[in-house]
Amino acid sequence: MALSAHRAPRDGLVRRGIALEIFTLGWMTIEAVVAMAAGLAAGSVALMAFGIDSVIEFVAALVVLQTFRAEQTSRAGRSEDRALQVIGVTFFLLAAYIVADSGYTLIAASKPESSVPGVAVTAAALVVMPLLSFLKGQTASRLGSRMLLADAAESRFCAYLSATVLVGLLLNVALGWWWADPVAALAVVPLVTKEGLEAFEDHHDD
Repeated sequence: MALSAHRAPRDGLVRRGIALEIFTLGWMTIEAVVAMAAGLAAGSVALMAFGIDSVIEFVAALVVLQTFRAEQTSRAGRSEDRALQVIGVTFFLLAAYIVADSGYTLIAASKPESSVPGVAVTAAALVVMPLLSFLKGQTASRLGSRMLLADAAESRFCAYLSATVLVGLLLNVALGWWWADPVAALAVVPLVTKEGLEAFEDHHDD
């Protein structure tokens, strides 16, 4: 999404951005707790990966809030630069976890159990995250905020991840295809890696 040259009254847009990030913090807390608890209970690699991604997005939301507060100081640019590096590293760690755990699950034929809470939280995320991504992107465009724009991209990624995980969970429930769970998790590794690389590219562009 191209950043608009036209700036609406900044204070109101910043307040809107802060409200969106506060909502994100609350939602990611629920999403992470439910997904990781359900993943542990069911032995689901895909749900665990989804929960870890929720933690990453929680951290990103905190970073955006801090950036808004520091935007009037000389440290704002450097804070954003460091934040992009940290976010990039966490995505690479997530990719490594998915590959290692999915590989073990497939080799050991460790069959995850069905998970009603897992299906519920991923289905809910599939509704919430696209809307949240749209609102963040719209606000970022009017503010000229690269950080908020990157956070909107993370929300879009979360929506894609929730769809992929949900398909794997439903195939396991409906058809007993236990391998669909780790395969669904592996399917998102290219996207996770891409997000990490883009975070580093944004850092080097600063």
